[in-house]
Amino acid sequence: MMVSETGIKTNKVENSRIHEVDPSNIQFGKTYSDHMLVAYYEDGVWGKPEVIPFANLALSPATTFFHYGQAIFEGVKAYKDPNGNPIIFRPNDNWARFNRSARRMAMPEVSRELFVDGMRHLIDIDRDWVPTGEDTSLYIRPVLLAIDEFIGVRPAEKFLFLIMTSPAGPYYNHPVSIYVQDKYVRAFPGGIGFTKAAGNYGMSMLPTSQIKKMGYDQILWTDGFEHKYVQEIGTMNVFFIIGDKAITPDINQDTILAGVTRDSVITLLREKGITVEERNLSIDEISEAHKNGQLKEAFGTGTAASIAPIAALTIHDVKMELPPVETWEVTNWLKQELSNIRYGRKEDTHGWIVKV
Repeated sequence: MMVSETGIKTNKVENSRIHEVDPSNIQFGKTYSDHMLVAYYEDGVWGKPEVIPFANLALSPATTFFHYGQAIFEGVKAYKDPNGNPIIFRPNDNWARFNRSARRMAMPEVSRELFVDGMRHLIDIDRDWVPTGEDTSLYIRPVLLAIDEFIGVRPAEKFLFLIMTSPAGPYYNHPVSIYVQDKYVRAFPGGIGFTKAAGNYGMSMLPTSQIKKMGYDQILWTDGFEHKYVQEIGTMNVFFIIGDKAITPDINQDTILAGVTRDSVITLLREKGITVEERNLSIDEISEAHKNGQLKEAFGTGTAASIAPIAALTIHDVKMELPPVETWEVTNWLKQELSNIRYGRKEDTHGWIVKV
């Protein structure tokens, strides 16, 4: 057992499992690094965090989050810069969003020191797990779980915060085909659509599995009242290049997640002089733009997928194919620009990169 300069106790593994990773075939979410960070909340205060070997948890069958869904998470990524040093992309923004989710779910907030500094310490220990190949990264998953051993509908009083990491390759290795959903609903105003609560993803499993059987990759969710306005695509924010503008749904409603990659994309587009409109966007407007030849590009954004080009959208059994992805100017530029910043190949002028 060792103690870091930040006071984090560390129990390192005797033998690393890193030799089990094939660097030429890194699959997303399949392999987990040697260590994880854990901290417990009880009697209104957070205990000291520890880094321990990655292992299964021992929990009572009566644990609160099993029964009542008091669970949230985040997604962050670390990369290797040209000198081989690990760097993290925008963890402070994920920390802020994590606490927004925690407040909505009646869970305790986590300090920046625990979330960001704890993450830096964990990655420093497992720095060899950060891949070096293009389109690879170390995916970082902070989680907050309610762990009272009590079956009763009330906010929990005990919580577990943990950070686990996983070497990751591309989430999608091809442009995606999208089905516009007009039966199921992802989120309503007043709900938890703006959070990264576990239940938001659990409810998507059935409709997603149904459209995959139909040959599509993901769902384009629409509003719950009219099924008219675009919200999110799968687990991502979504952008449409219509004419000379980039249009994305407004997040000033509590049905859409405020994506960190989304915010990065908007910043880069505006710096390049491209007009970005954050507003309600209807399926009818998208269809009309495609009919008139003005729907040039479309893509999803998120930590896991980064930027995922949309090759086609199907609305009411009408398939709208977009031009070949290799001809796209905006999406391909964005993907390269973001990669250059994330991998430290270009100067970070926004304060997005945090060094380990």
